[in-house]
Amino acid sequence: MKQAHIKRVRDLVDGVLLLDKPVGLSSNDALIKAKRVLNAKKAGHTGTLDPFATGLLPLCFGEATKFSQDLLEADKTYETTVHLGITTTTGDTEGEAIDMRDVDVTLAQIEAVLPRFRGPIMQVPPMYSALKRDGKAYYEYAREGITLEREARPVTILKLELISFETPLLKLAVTCSKGTYIRVLGEDIGQALGCGAHLVQLRRTRVGALTIDGMVTLEALQAHAEPLSLLAPVDALLSSFPALQLTQELAKRFLQGQRLALGKEEGLSLPATLGRVRVYHDERLLGTANLQEYAILAPERLIAATHG
Repeated sequence: MKQAHIKRVRDLVDGVLLLDKPVGLSSNDALIKAKRVLNAKKAGHTGTLDPFATGLLPLCFGEATKFSQDLLEADKTYETTVHLGITTTTGDTEGEAIDMRDVDVTLAQIEAVLPRFRGPIMQVPPMYSALKRDGKAYYEYAREGITLEREARPVTILKLELISFETPLLKLAVTCSKGTYIRVLGEDIGQALGCGAHLVQLRRTRVGALTIDGMVTLEALQAHAEPLSLLAPVDALLSSFPALQLTQELAKRFLQGQRLALGKEEGLSLPATLGRVRVYHDERLLGTANLQEYAILAPERLIAATHG
C-alpha cells in the first residue's frame, strides 16, 4: 500500500534575519535553508548576492515581506578585492580566464583613475546576470555562447575608497545605488588601468540602514536552540522612517485603509517633515504611510490585524 505524503505544516513567522551568506550558495538557496530551519510559511529575500559573494543578505519572513521592496531600492555597501591583470568570462572567480596581462600599475595611477568612477556613471550590465530579454535570463544566453547587445544604464557610486593595494590585488570599499554591478565596476577599473581585472572577493556590509551588526551564519542558525530568537522585528526594515504613534481609534481606522486627517487630533506628536512614516499603536507596528500636506496620513502597506 502506497504511503500517503504528509505535507509539512508551516508556521506564521514574522521578522527579519540578517544572514551572513556563505561563498558558493545562491541567495535563493540560502533563503530556502533558513526558511526550513524557521519552519516559516512565507519568506523572501531583498535582492540577490552572487554565489561567490558573501555578507549581509536580509531575509524577510511573514509580514516583513511587505516591506522588502524598500531594501531592493536601497543603497548598498561592499568591500571587494579586485585581481588586476586577469579578465574572466564572468568578471569574477566563477568564470574562466580569457586574457592575462602584466600588471605594471602604481598606487598613484590607481588614485588617479578612481575619481572617474565616483558619482553618476554609465554601466553596461554583464552577460552573466539575471536580467532578462524575451523572458530568458542573460546568463542563459551566455551559457549558450551568445552575447547580446546591452544598453548602458545610469548608476551612482556614492563612495569608492582604496583600502589597500599589493600587486596584483586591489581592495576597495564601495557604496552604490541599486542596480550597480560591482563585478563590472572592477572590470572597468582594470580596463582604465590598462591591464584588465576580475573580482576575487566580494562582501556586502550594508543594505540601507541595516549593517553587519547582529548578522548570523547559516551554521549558527541551524545550531541554535531557539532560532526564532535570532530574528529582528519587522520594523528593523523601516528604521530610517520617522515613527508616528496613533490612538486606538485612529489605529482602527488606519488598519481599515482610511486616510486620516491628523491636524485637529490633540496629543499626537507629528514628525517634523512630510513623507514616509512607520505607524504604531501601543508600540505595535501597524504599517507604513505617507504623511502629506495638512497632516493627512495616507496608508501604504498595512500589517495584518491578526498578527502582532
